[in-house]
Amino acid sequence: MSGVLLFGVGNDPVGYTLLALSVLTAVFTDRGLARHLALIAAGLLIISAVPLNADLSTQHMILMGGALTLAVLVPWLVSRFVYREEVIKFPVNTGRKWPLSAKLYLLGVVALGYLILPVYLIGTGVYQNWPDASEATIFGRLFLGVNAVGIWDELFFICTTFTLLRRHFPDWLANILQAVIFSSFLWEIGYQSWGPLLTFPFALLQGYTFKLTKSLTYVVSVHLIFDFVLFLVLVHAHNRDWLPIFLY
Repeated sequence: MSGVLLFGVGNDPVGYTLLALSVLTAVFTDRGLARHLALIAAGLLIISAVPLNADLSTQHMILMGGALTLAVLVPWLVSRFVYREEVIKFPVNTGRKWPLSAKLYLLGVVALGYLILPVYLIGTGVYQNWPDASEATIFGRLFLGVNAVGIWDELFFICTTFTLLRRHFPDWLANILQAVIFSSFLWEIGYQSWGPLLTFPFALLQGYTFKLTKSLTYVVSVHLIFDFVLFLVLVHAHNRDWLPIFLY
């Protein structure tokens, strides 16, 4: 609920109060849960300290990039060197080959992005939450920003939040909880209107996929493929004569 209020609603005072109460309540019920909720809360506090939008100015990109980096780094450092545990991991080289079903799923992600994203972004007008990339500098920064945030989503919401919550709740419940925060964050980034009907299932699928594959590389691949389609749709939405390949 604090994630919804901080990012989805923008009510920081109530959001911060609920965030503090969640950790405090856990202190009296489950100390282990309190320790891990404190890590998630630290990340949320850091993220909420900066404006979350698609402003591509150098100052904002540095500010937001620094905050997102700290939101992942601080929980990992505290967990590893203060708690002396190895719960938060970022499994890149798992040594496991992707089965055919995993490869076909990647193709399915492309198809879903192609069919859904133009209808959503252009039909609702929310593409205007991202800048026009007709200038070369903005084009490059938009591509970088979309992909960087996509990678960060998996580092924080899946490898950190979902992983920590799984230590204390059933996988299905931990997945729902991370998806609520995940989709709230994406709302503030720009996925508004009926965006949660798209982002919430996506967050659930990413959590479930990570549970099955145990691979950061794979869930990042899924996300970046989807985001590449997103980038192409955004470019087209602002300049309809560019990439006239979409249906909407």
